Amino acid sequence: MIYLDYAATTPLDGEVFEAMLPYLKEDFGNADSLHAYGRKAAYAVESARERVARTLGISPSEVYFTSGGTEADNWAVRRMGEGGVCVSGVEHRAVLDAAAAVHGSTVCSVTPEGLVTPDCFGGALTPQTGLVCVMAVNNETGSIQPLKEISALCKSRGVLLFSDCVQAAGECNLKEILTYCDAIALSAHKIYGPKGVGALIVKKGVKLRPLLTGGEQERRLRGGTLNVAGIVGFAHALEKAQREREEFSARVRALRDTFEKEVLSALGGGVKADGCNRVGGISHLTFGCGGDAFLSALDLAGVAAAAGAACSAHSQTPSHVLLAMGRSREEALRGVRFSFGRGTQEGEAQEAARIVVSCAKKRLLR
Repeated sequence: MIYLDYAATTPLDGEVFEAMLPYLKEDFGNADSLHAYGRKAAYAVESARERVARTLGISPSEVYFTSGGTEADNWAVRRMGEGGVCVSGVEHRAVLDAAAAVHGSTVCSVTPEGLVTPDCFGGALTPQTGLVCVMAVNNETGSIQPLKEISALCKSRGVLLFSDCVQAAGECNLKEILTYCDAIALSAHKIYGPKGVGALIVKKGVKLRPLLTGGEQERRLRGGTLNVAGIVGFAHALEKAQREREEFSARVRALRDTFEKEVLSALGGGVKADGCNRVGGISHLTFGCGGDAFLSALDLAGVAAAAGAACSAHSQTPSHVLLAMGRSREEALRGVRFSFGRGTQEGEAQEAARIVVSCAKKRLLR
């Protein structure tokens, strides 16, 4: 089986697992307990917080641990700043659905390539808007958003900027992104860390209200027993991902380009690549055929891929990202995302391309 769904989740890094292991076994204490077991766990959490802060070039007090990207997105959208929320039409569903629950929320348009430019906001920004949400890297197409330009617009209007950086952490410079944003969301399992843990990074001076109540954890802003092992693993994974991001990005880009070149040349007008200014690890292609039957054919032939975000994999609705880019409903049902990672070999990229072409031709001939 050739795994090309690293954008959905990544395998746990061996070094990360080793760092986590003590807190899954002998050092199992609750970080809020006052005895020695608890103090050891609390020390591990604060050490991880400092490690995340060093990696991002921020203060430890700006790091809030969460159960993952979805919680971090919801926390920022529902509880950060004052006033209405303006989101882009290509955001993750966690952001779009959270914004829909906020009074006065609006959605801004995107270009046909899926980019959000200052011109896209048009009338979406109102005097009541207090927060703008634009993801750093789209999780379906891999397009990198121009956060610097969007940040300048937000600052000129006195509006906070939040960015879902879940898909960006493996290839983009998060320190630079944080110079543009007031808050970002991160998730460990996209960067070879454990599932079920992430972080919301919020700059000093930004008002943040609790999303989860029922405890004094995370400075009384996020109740719930801390996932000590997960937090330790997240800190290690983030540090490694940011340290190796340039080498990693170059490697997966070469694999992606090899794959796309073979598929596009073999199928010609029967396929097109989506998005622009993309990260290296994501290839989103719209085929003349597609849908669940095509994905099943790929799966049976030995290639694991996805139709958009894993969070929406069981939905029969077309990709909201492609619809926002102006695609027809039919086209939005025929997109397939292939994503490459640390474990992908050149021979696998070439073999996957051969399988994709074979399956696509069989579907088109039916």
